[in-house]
Amino acid sequence: MPLSDPTKAAISRMNISEPTPIQDKSIPHLLDGRDLVGQARTGSGKTLAFAVPMVEKCDPSMKKVQGLVLVPTRELAIQVAEVTKALAWNHRLRVTLLYGGRSQKPEFDALKRGTHIVVGTPGRTLDHLRQGTLDLRSVRFLVLDEADEMLDRGFAQDVEAIIGYTPSERQTALLSSTMPAWVVKTARKHLRNPAKVSVDAELQAPPTVHHMVYTIERSQKIGALRTLLNEREDSPVIVFGRTKRGVRKLARQLDTLGYPVGALQGNLSQSARERVMADFRSGESPILVATNVAARGIDVEGVGQVINYDLPDSEILFTHRVGRTGRMGRAGEAITFITPDEEKKWGQLERSLDIRFKRETWKDAMR
Repeated sequence: MPLSDPTKAAISRMNISEPTPIQDKSIPHLLDGRDLVGQARTGSGKTLAFAVPMVEKCDPSMKKVQGLVLVPTRELAIQVAEVTKALAWNHRLRVTLLYGGRSQKPEFDALKRGTHIVVGTPGRTLDHLRQGTLDLRSVRFLVLDEADEMLDRGFAQDVEAIIGYTPSERQTALLSSTMPAWVVKTARKHLRNPAKVSVDAELQAPPTVHHMVYTIERSQKIGALRTLLNEREDSPVIVFGRTKRGVRKLARQLDTLGYPVGALQGNLSQSARERVMADFRSGESPILVATNVAARGIDVEGVGQVINYDLPDSEILFTHRVGRTGRMGRAGEAITFITPDEEKKWGQLERSLDIRFKRETWKDAMR
């Protein structure tokens, strides 16, 4: 690829020698100045697919924001910024992270000093725009990461408002692991003749994930979970619950029973969320009980098992949850519990995914 020496050196430091399919197909289009709609499975290397051309196109001598990446969650913002900083450092480019749940002062100071690339969540980014502390008039390169969620009802209004602060002649990239037709349709007004890259258009979990689906009585679930956790190997495990309250309760139960567990849910302060993730990454708390806040973009090396303790509400969330394991070609395991009252929901999920999963009754499996 026609990349500068600083970029090549940064990629080499990451011990990467060959691009993944999404990187191989996307980077040339973006280097050529094309807008892009890119779809690839979670864990396939989408961040580098847009971060590499973004740093190539930023001018370090111009102390203005030239690159903007919008992401749906704080945890994903932190991860994207880390990857981008690793590339930007060699180019003498500054990267600033904007997200809620913490003091705005360090962000004010960083923006005032001058920054070249901003990675942010929509709410906090819009706060800075309205306060006049962020200027996007020099943006050359705009990225909507996890575009399906960024353009959905929850974020759409803020995202539209932010895009309105950027120049119309900018380059725009939309990337996501799922790309429903409505996303492409909604995005048309923001893109100019985009290149379309789809590495794996079928909405399904990575092929390296082995699925086990169990029919189970609600009263058996905590015992079944304990059995699975007792049999776990050294790799981290994520247990997904449906509600914030349910996740807190389950984590407390497991903690009382002596399991090394952390809980991640939306009501935590930002510092608490970062502590939980740091403990999970370091292995101090190798079991993470989480709501869907952890389903998108959380990249923790070597997650060996994902357990759907409660069913998700959509096939997209199922795909994102399961995508936390089996990343970058590694093997992983996804276990799903289905209680009698969830049969209808499970049937809808299977139809939407167009997959029939093999399943068995928990008590039969344990004989």
